[in-house]
Amino acid sequence: MYDKHKVQLHSCEISTHAFPSQAFQYNVSRTTAERAAFTERPTPDRHMIFCSVIKPCWISSSLFSESQEVISRFQLQSVFKLRLSRSSAPTCIFLYFYLLFTRFWLVSVLYSIWWFYDFDTPGRGGRRVPFLCGLSVWDYMRDYFPIKLVKTVDLDPRHNYVLGFHPHGVLVAGAFTNFCTYATGFRTMFPGLTSYLLMLPLWFRAPFFRDYIMCAGGRTPRPVSDSASYLLRQKGGGNAVVIAVGGAPEALDAHPGTYNVLLANKKGFIKMAMEHGAHLVPVFSFGENEVFDQVQNPRGTWLRWVQENLQSVMGVSLPLFHARGVFQYSFGLMPYRKPITTVGECRTPKPTAEQLNDLHQLYMDELSNLFDEHKADYGIDEDTHLNFV
Repeated sequence: MYDKHKVQLHSCEISTHAFPSQAFQYNVSRTTAERAAFTERPTPDRHMIFCSVIKPCWISSSLFSESQEVISRFQLQSVFKLRLSRSSAPTCIFLYFYLLFTRFWLVSVLYSIWWFYDFDTPGRGGRRVPFLCGLSVWDYMRDYFPIKLVKTVDLDPRHNYVLGFHPHGVLVAGAFTNFCTYATGFRTMFPGLTSYLLMLPLWFRAPFFRDYIMCAGGRTPRPVSDSASYLLRQKGGGNAVVIAVGGAPEALDAHPGTYNVLLANKKGFIKMAMEHGAHLVPVFSFGENEVFDQVQNPRGTWLRWVQENLQSVMGVSLPLFHARGVFQYSFGLMPYRKPITTVGECRTPKPTAEQLNDLHQLYMDELSNLFDEHKADYGIDEDTHLNFV
């Protein structure tokens, strides 16, 4: 009986609570001498029992460690997403003024001198640092959603390009991750091309932060002749200027499940491409509107009226958005972890000066075709179409 019991233990076929019950039954049914003999069984057998029971526990601990590693990776992605996309500008502004009241006040003073000297750099091509664009921290931001870039056609690096990015969304996460970092593989998909994302001038008024986004390829769109046009005038091609065409006003329409594109009266980027002989590339980012919930603000309501007037004064829109927290999922300002897939296709021909209206209509048609061609891959109903406003 004991040998059979030992074999069962070694194969881990009985639970740990079986030992006390068997011993109790044995003691009840045997004499005192027999119970004493039972307790004097050889130690190696007891050691074998211990080893047989501890082995499954070790396997469970390994699985628990792997679970902890996965949770930690998700938390790291959340922390880096919060740090890199939403709190960097306020943190830099606070640091700039805080240093003025410490013994390190000279840092802010010297930076102010540098800022005055370097004020026009964002409009003259900026200052990209490839090393910073390739840091592994951007991989955490990419994997948070995750974000993916889909290539549908080759782009000749001998030409310059204007990439119209749609929709703007609340965060513009797809545009920043795909075109300001190397996390999604833009430079390997399109060798010889360098992408530059045009951003609101407001971000370049934040001390320290302006240098941070310039190092990632950010440019200010105002004045256009000193930023995008500066890049498109470069001989030899190889520059891809990315413009979120809808801009800040389009963020007010960034509701989940909606596909409103502010494009019907947007012709400036097409005119710019015409003036410099650049090729137009319509780009649609599936999932961009899904990462935040937003308070309903239909056109004509008092909330929308207030938001539009504040946007005209401040230059930046103020959508009332919410999603999840850093370590909980009920409420917060962190975006939802929903996939964002950016797809672009160069179908529009090189424009001429007589084709502004025709080319604008052609661009909208091609963007609509691009959306219809790929929408089924991302769970969008067949009857859903872009709405140009």
